Amino acid sequence: MTEKMTISRLASAADVNVETVRFYQRTGLIDEPARPYSGYRTYGGDDVRRIRFIKRAQRLGFTLDEIASLLKLEGSQTCAATRDLAARKLAMVEAKLKDLLAIKTALAMMVSHCDSEHPSVGCPIIQALLDD
Repeated sequence: MTEKMTISRLASAADVNVETVRFYQRTGLIDEPARPYSGYRTYGGDDVRRIRFIKRAQRLGFTLDEIASLLKLEGSQTCAATRDLAARKLAMVEAKLKDLLAIKTALAMMVSHCDSEHPSVGCPIIQALLDD
């Protein structure tokens, strides 16, 4: 028999906050079970797996809309569609890394100028940001 758990036990098992579970329900990422006569909704292992899937996908940079699309994929097209989405995400990450490397280079140069110069007027970093 599948273990049934309350929302707080579900959140704990999935390593998220109860409000995260409620948010996922409001946005349609997970279903909200019907309230039985006892008054306590219960959840199962599939709900834990779904929330963990969502969190892992978020850590990989997928948006909630993209995750919703992933969760809807079924059938023979699943792998190709998922691969396309992941390839687009990879291209975005590579572009961000390129931008971050340029930022790192610029900041390192500014810090180096600041360390090597003894400015008589103002800070070289502030001056670099002011210059065109």
